[in-house]
Amino acid sequence: MLKMVLATRNIGKAREMKDKLSGYPVIIKSLIDYPQIPEIEENGKTFTDNAVIKAKTVAEWTNLPSLADDSGLEIDYLGLKPGIYSSRWGKTDREKIEKVLRALQNIKNEQRSARFVCVMSLVIPGQQTYTTTGTCSGRITRLPQGHLGFGYDPVFIPDGYNRTFAQLGIKIKNNISHRAVALEKMLKIIIDHFQLQ
Repeated sequence: MLKMVLATRNIGKAREMKDKLSGYPVIIKSLIDYPQIPEIEENGKTFTDNAVIKAKTVAEWTNLPSLADDSGLEIDYLGLKPGIYSSRWGKTDREKIEKVLRALQNIKNEQRSARFVCVMSLVIPGQQTYTTTGTCSGRITRLPQGHLGFGYDPVFIPDGYNRTFAQLGIKIKNNISHRAVALEKMLKIIIDHFQLQ
């Protein structure tokens, strides 16, 4: 049985990843199981930098394969902001959402294009580091809609849908999200590297 650590304290993210890996002989732990690991400073300049920093730090602390992701929302009209600062754009999800909606207040629908980006990094102690990337394109709504999910989900409508991530629900989101795309690619790497069945 392979034991892996997810470099996150975010229960939503941990649940999303555990769902994807549930059919494999893998025991998934998260930072909640390792309270001794201090807050990791994400001082990289890109999603990739931050994902690798987190995975590397956790692998060093636990000596176990560690999987981290860094993800965020890129809004074209705002010059790809909030980007790597997505989780720091406010203290609460509500504050972050309000900041986005204020910034796009009088902006036409066709200029509200955005995408979620996720870079996933797997660090295997004493071996190599793998990274994968996933994106999910869509647009920003004028008002929050729905109560499911977390983060910017209530204001993001993915392409091909007319409802937000927060309205579509976990099952659909877990199939089409940026994290789902990156994790799907990473799953292939994990299965191949560890020869899982």
